[in-house]
Amino acid sequence: MKLRFMFFACIVILILVSCAKTPDTETIRLYIRATEAYASGKFPETRGILDKEKKFAPALVLRAKAEYFSGDFDNAEKTCRTAIRRRPSSFEAKLFLARILREKDDIKSAVQLTESLLADNPQDIRTLRLAAELAGKNGKNDEAAAFLDRAAEFSAESALVLLDRARLRWTAGKGKEALEDLERARSMLPWDTPLLRTIVNLEKIISEVMQ
Repeated sequence: MKLRFMFFACIVILILVSCAKTPDTETIRLYIRATEAYASGKFPETRGILDKEKKFAPALVLRAKAEYFSGDFDNAEKTCRTAIRRRPSSFEAKLFLARILREKDDIKSAVQLTESLLADNPQDIRTLRLAAELAGKNGKNDEAAAFLDRAAEFSAESALVLLDRARLRWTAGKGKEALEDLERARSMLPWDTPLLRTIVNLEKIISEVMQ
């Protein structure tokens, strides 16, 4: 319960910091409820909570994502475009709009938007995966492989984050959580590297101490 409270408290702080105009208390309350429902995979409930929201960009993006995962691509596109009008810099809204366009077989528009996203965020793994999928749909297998190679390279950076957190958790006496981070980090490595040996050695040490 404490961790859950801290999680949603962080959401509120991020909302207040990122928005030029602070949303009212009721909007924040609904957004937090919707975030909790979305995290539990309750997409119809998420949509229902945010159904009347018209202005708050993070809530619009969340509703669009719930619509997307519900298979309602037409409404998801409309909501995404509204979110982008409210906040043109919203990377998440543009990424999901590109995914929606792909689902609607508007491959040309999806490619154009994905290329624009990569120009600003060349290391984003989600966008690289989408770019690879779109290249594959266009029969450009070499290009798709190049995108996936880049995504694999950057996934190693993400593994480093998990390794750092595992060390922190181990120091704090949270051996089980540290092992979970190490397992995830190991699965993210695209090839055999010295980092893999570091992860395996730390796993061994923690496991032996916990026995």
